[in-house]
Amino acid sequence: MTSRNALIYAGLAVGALITLAPFGLGLVTSFTSAHQFATGTPLAWPRPPVLTNYTDLAGAGFGRALAVTALMTAMILVGQLSFSVLAAYAFARLRFPGRDALFWVYIATLMVPATVTVVPLYLMMAQLGLRNTFWALVLPFVFGSPYAIFLLREHFRAIPADLVNAARLDGANTLDVIVHVVVPASRSILVTLSLITVVSQWNNFMWPLVITSGSKWRVLTVATAGLQSQYNAQWTLVMAATTVAVVPLIVLFVVFQRQIVRSIVVTGLK
Repeated sequence: MTSRNALIYAGLAVGALITLAPFGLGLVTSFTSAHQFATGTPLAWPRPPVLTNYTDLAGAGFGRALAVTALMTAMILVGQLSFSVLAAYAFARLRFPGRDALFWVYIATLMVPATVTVVPLYLMMAQLGLRNTFWALVLPFVFGSPYAIFLLREHFRAIPADLVNAARLDGANTLDVIVHVVVPASRSILVTLSLITVVSQWNNFMWPLVITSGSKWRVLTVATAGLQSQYNAQWTLVMAATTVAVVPLIVLFVVFQRQIVRSIVVTGLK
């Protein structure tokens, strides 16, 4: 190994350590008793490790928040993939008047900050009688997003036209082409989009806080924030809740990391 490679690996190791250190500290703190954390130093190893923080979470109804978050994320993921694939294929392959103008107007909404849409969305949900309901969490995000449609459109345009034409010659209609040709040829980019959607919705905080404040439909982020006031800022309990929220995302990334890397190679995403 040359000295240049050694420096590169050393820099990567330092960067990895800086990135992972907060997660490691949070994990260690989650197994620390509240008394030891209050009387000792934050970097002290748990003596002995305890599980009381996790059992207290179960008593605080955190399991329901986990279930609500998982159900919300799953429904949004299915909707995002279904509607985004259909819309992206229409913008990429179908020809209709005003297609390109409509696409770029839709993509321009990416420049609108999400915070700007909170009040209009809240008023819409309130007028529909959906405030403090599960559907209010799902409906604003289930019908696709400009980013997802843009990402899929660019990928669909790169699929060889010969594949689509061959399916047409075999008698396939538009839906058959999407299901049997386009989707199988886009597995890597769909996995990447799925991961982006899951992470963004799993960590969504502002909209669930506004639309389900004080209701039984609290998600993980809102429930974790509520622990600080409900339990007088017991950081060991907060770190346990954070660990519970982060572990599913880590597992998801480990399982699908090969598909993510493959999609980056194919699409050139950076």
